[in-house]
Amino acid sequence: MKGRDRGEGPGRGGAGGEGRAARRPDPPPPGERGADPMAGTNRPAGPCRAPASGRTPLADPASSGGPESSAGPAGARGLTYREAGVDLDAAEAVVDRIAGEAARARRPEVVGGLGAFAGFFRWGQGLLLAATCDGVGSKLAVALQFDALEAIGRDLVAMNVNDLLVHGAEPLFFLDYVAVERLDPERVARVVRGMADACREAGCALLGGETAEVPGLLPPGGMELAGFAVGSVAADRLVDGRRVEPGDAVLGLPSSGPHSNGFSLIRRVVAAAGARWHDPLPGTSRTLAEAALVPTRLYTAVVRRLRAEFDVRAMAHITGGGLPGNLPRTLPPGCRAVLQWGRWPVPPLFRWIQRRGPVAWDEMARVFNLGIGFAVVVPAGQARAAARAASEVLGEEVPVIGRVTAGPRGVEFDPPLGFDALRGAGPLPGG
Repeated sequence: MKGRDRGEGPGRGGAGGEGRAARRPDPPPPGERGADPMAGTNRPAGPCRAPASGRTPLADPASSGGPESSAGPAGARGLTYREAGVDLDAAEAVVDRIAGEAARARRPEVVGGLGAFAGFFRWGQGLLLAATCDGVGSKLAVALQFDALEAIGRDLVAMNVNDLLVHGAEPLFFLDYVAVERLDPERVARVVRGMADACREAGCALLGGETAEVPGLLPPGGMELAGFAVGSVAADRLVDGRRVEPGDAVLGLPSSGPHSNGFSLIRRVVAAAGARWHDPLPGTSRTLAEAALVPTRLYTAVVRRLRAEFDVRAMAHITGGGLPGNLPRTLPPGCRAVLQWGRWPVPPLFRWIQRRGPVAWDEMARVFNLGIGFAVVVPAGQARAAARAASEVLGEEVPVIGRVTAGPRGVEFDPPLGFDALRGAGPLPGG
């Protein structure tokens, strides 16, 4: 591939798609609150100033035992992400430790602090460059086992490009890092083919990358991937959540599956349940592997449509941390999202994981997207029309899943997670 180097050069990456922790925002430098177009990222006082709702936010699953479900009564927690090998609290601690180092390596063109879905850099008059870095987590292990190389290449692009879309940035170009234990040109070409297909769909260029052969660093047949996307957005068109206010509606764009998050827990549940990847997923025509390996959905077309026709006030890519961990990142202080559990169908794979783990519902919500891969906040008066437009683009129903209320920033589910009226969550044959 033109522009692709090969070798064992040094590099730097972030946490992969799985178990990624959001970098917390730094306070803005003095005097920048009013002028900085990313002031909302640094969370100045927002419009939501009513008293707290008094409900316990799900964003802190340790604060309650959670609802009773097949994971057992409160206190019988079932399998957790930590037990599967991914410690989200440790990931947050890492972010806290490196925040100061990142702050030392700045240029005057850098806009905002840590905490957004992308980093921003002023580039010319009124223009911002947006940049992201991400991986695909341990989904790669399952993809390699089932030779889903093109699919994992698509995953890598989508995980990065979707983060750019959150802030209204138009994807410009993508670069990749592919490390292999032994170089097999055909395997690498298939991964890159998947990247190229996804870049064409997203409307961005596959500009180049690095292919590294690293014997001794990876196991036989092993591979590691990282991706980097750059986009642009006019400063006055930036979507940063500053205009969100109580009464706004939250649209939930359906996911295609688990995307590229939670695979350490999925793999642990499959093993603990004595299941096999080629077992049929109850209630579907797919196997467990086929349902898990559906590529991450790209939201470029639907976001462009919504941005062109509606007042999009905030967006969130629902990755590691789920809805409770990602949606609050787009809200100003004093605003919280109340999501109506049961307004969207939870796909069969997630229900299988929850029951066969078992995994408590609050842990499920902290790890997986539970069927909502991307959230969009619009004024309540535009919600129905926006949902119809999004449904036309995606070819499936886009529900209004909740509303913004005044209260401490966070997410709550009403009714609680695991409520029996959950739409589409009837008994699973053999599940």
